[in-house]
Amino acid sequence: MKKSTLALLACCATLAARAQKTPEPVKVTDLLKIEQVNNITLTRDGKRAAFSVLAVVPDEKNKADYKNVSQLYAVGTEAGAVPRQLTFGKEGAAQPAWSPDGRRLAFVRPIDDKPQVFVMAADGGEARQLTRFKYGATTPKWSPDGRQVLFGAAIPLRELVKDSLLNASKSQPLWSYEKPGFAKNSPLNSARPNADGSLAEVRAYLDKNELDKKAKVLDNLDFQDEKDVSADKSLAQLFLISATDPAAQPVAITHGFYRFTQADFTPDGQHLLLLAAIDSVRHPDRAQENAVFLADRDGRHLRRLLGQDSTAYTTPAVSPSGRWLAYQQSPTGRVAVPKLLVMPLGGGPAITIPLDRNPAGLTWSSDSKYLYFTAQANGGVPLYRVNISTRKVENLSADDTGILSFDVAQGHVVYAQTGVRNPSDLFVADANLHQVHRAGTFNDWVKTRRLSVPEKHSFVNDKGLTVEYWVMKPTAYQAGQKYPLLLEIHGGPAAMWGPGEASMWHEFQYFASQGYGVVYGNPRGSGGYGEQFLRANINDWGTGPSRDVLTALDQTVAQGWADPNKLVVTGGSYAGYLVAWIVSHDHRFQAACSQRGVYDLATFFGEGNAWRLVPNYFGGYPWQPAVRAVLTRESPITYVENITTPYILFHGENDRRTGFVQGEMLYRSLKVLGRPVEYVRHPGGTHELTRSGDNRQRIDQMLRTYEFFERYLRTKGVAAQ
Repeated sequence: MKKSTLALLACCATLAARAQKTPEPVKVTDLLKIEQVNNITLTRDGKRAAFSVLAVVPDEKNKADYKNVSQLYAVGTEAGAVPRQLTFGKEGAAQPAWSPDGRRLAFVRPIDDKPQVFVMAADGGEARQLTRFKYGATTPKWSPDGRQVLFGAAIPLRELVKDSLLNASKSQPLWSYEKPGFAKNSPLNSARPNADGSLAEVRAYLDKNELDKKAKVLDNLDFQDEKDVSADKSLAQLFLISATDPAAQPVAITHGFYRFTQADFTPDGQHLLLLAAIDSVRHPDRAQENAVFLADRDGRHLRRLLGQDSTAYTTPAVSPSGRWLAYQQSPTGRVAVPKLLVMPLGGGPAITIPLDRNPAGLTWSSDSKYLYFTAQANGGVPLYRVNISTRKVENLSADDTGILSFDVAQGHVVYAQTGVRNPSDLFVADANLHQVHRAGTFNDWVKTRRLSVPEKHSFVNDKGLTVEYWVMKPTAYQAGQKYPLLLEIHGGPAAMWGPGEASMWHEFQYFASQGYGVVYGNPRGSGGYGEQFLRANINDWGTGPSRDVLTALDQTVAQGWADPNKLVVTGGSYAGYLVAWIVSHDHRFQAACSQRGVYDLATFFGEGNAWRLVPNYFGGYPWQPAVRAVLTRESPITYVENITTPYILFHGENDRRTGFVQGEMLYRSLKVLGRPVEYVRHPGGTHELTRSGDNRQRIDQMLRTYEFFERYLRTKGVAAQ
């Protein structure tokens, strides 16, 4: 072979190798590659961590579809440890919990469409089904002696009343069913159903129709869940089961008609710390208060530790020493940042921790000297700890990343983190997070992608509040060229976005890869900036927040690289509302997209299960004249005649959080007006469609948004036909 030919082949091989290493743009189908690390839990000695990994896999029933499956992994906390997958079943596994000696792992997996608790050896292998409870079983927790497992189950009220074991006395709730004509909660009847019989038999016939799903009879205030209208009411109850006896049956340790939402053993194993409704007299739909209780291990001698009217207590956590109780306290019926407090478990004054943020995941260090937690703050979700003696709060992790899950034991911290370079990865560190090593290989595919790195900016708004925002240039950005700019707005309204928030990682990077600049920020009313900032949109959902996001847009355009004639905007939920508000008051955008939005606040009060946003933010109800005037003023539908921007609307057909009729109302109004509007409904989709919904529908929504924008921006050089 000639030398020239050899040289040519070598050159081609070199170019091919370089081509393989050249980062690719983020693709829409990369959504299917993202793995999410969560549910981290450490053994008591701090030597091993278990965690779940949520991944997208092909649906065996339909190869064109995909499903989300969670599996369990374990990893040692020594340097260089490699995670090992423990579960492989197609049903998946979640909610891992170590036994006190670290030799066994309890977890939850679905069986016949109901969650059940399983136990397996710490190194994996075949798992043993621990519960076969007809109501299902979730959130397993081991007793400190390792002999029993505590779990929760949601019991339908109708079945709880009739269950001969859980309600042997056949008692009724002290609170009213609120069924007109049955003030004393007497059972409807025990007659034989007969449509042509006596009144008692007719009532039994109608009752059977409800059981057979031929009718839904609503007597409850909260009659909407996330995807349906329902007359069912379930109450969470707690049970203990032997961890060693294969024939053991669950034993109820809570009784009555409370809502028990959290339970933990005290370190000595003699008592249970419970979070429940403040009393058993008020209907669960009407009483927003809850309280912290202490009970014997078997649930007897229930006594209230914390509880008062108009106050909610959350996330109680007992220190390993048994001395301290950490908890959060917030008022009901108003927008507020919860207070973080620590009190002696045996009684005494509480210590307020100085923190104007909303903490989550309260976790004690093994020596009870520190309380660890995460909190949204300025676009990130750092890991914090507070020294109980000094009350000093330390920020342990980077502000531009987000801690998704963590646990602490014996000087080891294991955590999952999101950031610009990786949507979810696993790390092991010392107690101070000074020595950190990566313990995962999750989402390594990102290394082959070309990413856009957000740049942080801020300004002071008309209320004197500092508003932060981030700008992402197109991944193929070249100086001197002009690019379209996408304004992304978050929902909530109390949500927070930033480089440390995981849910938008893929969407932001996808649009940047398509040649768009992306600007997003946190307008007044966002979480992560303290209570003054959080409450700055009370009675002002439209004008003030839109001024903030448009200022961020204007300042980005002023940088010179964004084309002011190629601006588009999108947002979901509250942000769907704000997009509608903006395009009814401003005409700078070439196209707009609202997802699962609210457009008429008065009708939203009846349509959505998030209806309490109306009284909490606007001070009352639609039938009150002064409040009705504010709701009319703050509703985008009031200004629908002003909307001329080409508009695409999305709503899931089973979205009961905001109510899918909201989308129909705005769409029909715009069609009657002859405006350029398109309405997309996703069958079976709920409010969580873009986060945890059907993966083909998630891709569909993103692509339809992009395609709609391209009709009017024409960035690919082809005019819309």
